[in-house]
Amino acid sequence: MPLGSNVARLDRTNCVPLMLHAFQSNEVVKALIFMPGATDEFYMFRRAKAVLTNREPTLLDALVALTNQTLIHAVFQAPFLLLHSDEDPLDLLIQVEHPSAVEKFKRLPFVPHALFIDEDWSVMEPVLKSALKAEIRPWRDSTQSFHFYRHSFAAWNLNAWEGLEAAAYAGKTTVSVRRRWDLVVPRTEVRFEGDVRARAIPTFTEWPR
Repeated sequence: MPLGSNVARLDRTNCVPLMLHAFQSNEVVKALIFMPGATDEFYMFRRAKAVLTNREPTLLDALVALTNQTLIHAVFQAPFLLLHSDEDPLDLLIQVEHPSAVEKFKRLPFVPHALFIDEDWSVMEPVLKSALKAEIRPWRDSTQSFHFYRHSFAAWNLNAWEGLEAAAYAGKTTVSVRRRWDLVVPRTEVRFEGDVRARAIPTFTEWPR
């Protein structure tokens, strides 16, 4: 997967969009996801920088450079490749109170090619609502979503359930799936909330400048 010509350095100005645009459909990895700890290395700590030595670097070259030269790690959790730091929880917290809804989500498509670069909840909520055919909480632009992390991931051919999981990884949120009743009409509600867990505190080897 070509990264692009004349790319000699990855940093906060170019890394996330370059890598997500370079990610192509393949038989093994369905999504490339930057978790919040990884994007913090670029945008908050401003210390993630990697040098590329190949004249025509690939996405694999970028992954190797990041994991060798920064505090960002990569782990494959099928079908996703997660880019994360030590602080990111790698297990999703999903509470399922409506199992038949989950089975329906797995039969529904997400979007053929998802590409989200630093997108907030006002962008993600309508996409999830359309794909899942369910009520999504919190609503877009609501105060409950103000502390959600911005979402950065690229994906191909996910089903709606996988799209939900990708959004939860990228936004560092927990998820609950439940049935609720409006008078006598049953509705499926999918609620996202901020995940306050951290595997480790950030490594302060260098303060942001």
